[in-house]
Amino acid sequence: MKNNPLVDIKPEVQTALDSGKAVVALESTIISHGMPYPQNIQMAKKVESIIRSTGAVPATVAIMNGKIKIGLTDEELEVFASSKGVAKVSIRDFPGIIARKQLGATTVASTMYSAHLAGIKVFVTGGIGGVHRGFEETMDVSADLEELAQTDVVVICAGAKAILDLPRTMEYLETKGVPVIGYKTDVLPAFFTAKSDIKLVERADSPEEIAKVIVAKDQLNLRGGMLVVNPIPEDYSLDHEFIDNVIEDAVQAAQEQGVSGKNITPFLLSEITKRTEGKSLEANLHLVYNNALVGGQIAVALEKLTKQQ
Repeated sequence: MKNNPLVDIKPEVQTALDSGKAVVALESTIISHGMPYPQNIQMAKKVESIIRSTGAVPATVAIMNGKIKIGLTDEELEVFASSKGVAKVSIRDFPGIIARKQLGATTVASTMYSAHLAGIKVFVTGGIGGVHRGFEETMDVSADLEELAQTDVVVICAGAKAILDLPRTMEYLETKGVPVIGYKTDVLPAFFTAKSDIKLVERADSPEEIAKVIVAKDQLNLRGGMLVVNPIPEDYSLDHEFIDNVIEDAVQAAQEQGVSGKNITPFLLSEITKRTEGKSLEANLHLVYNNALVGGQIAVALEKLTKQQ
């Protein structure tokens, strides 16, 4: 990967990879499109700090100067947090954004792909994309699900974003053979809320247990990724009925304004923040911090287990 002219791995990250040290990938869309400034830069730096506290190395992924950057400096993080017009980059957008040397923030799908290129096994995000509400009319399914089906990266999240059709999202993942493991939970967390009524097949109660599952999957040579769903801490979990009503209103607003495609998720998250008077943003921040902690612990447990073999 060092020889790929379109991939620029931060020296600290490359050194960690070369020595088998735990590395955790992070997306940049959550910085450029998921939160307002300055909360986004504060979040980005704190997430990296949390990952470092576990003994792992953070690697925020983004596109700058015609290259996929694997690991950003503080100055580069600031650019993505404060710049206007940063492109939201999924898999299909890579060639054009790189060729034009635009600033690009990577989604879950494109961060997974980038992490895999660099040899990074663990990736932390807030929530994944999935099957959108009204799928029967729009056929709108996030590229995140297809990437999970084919790219060997472990994704730690607080479930799929609550704006989605969660039962259909889980059905899609099952069809694609993606393992979904609840971290200390028997039910799927619903992003802003710690619980849903969707039961999970697999549960693990420690990073070491998850690391063993990852190793077993690798030894079986099973293709695709793995999803670890980690509930938002109860202290920050929003009332299920309250947030559902807010989401329904936000979805209605998107339909009335003709918002669709890759613009719909940032629009809905912004609307939800306004309609909850900032409570959803606070919840979002804390679920990301919690995911970073668990993701770092899983990466370190995997490092130790791998070195023992």
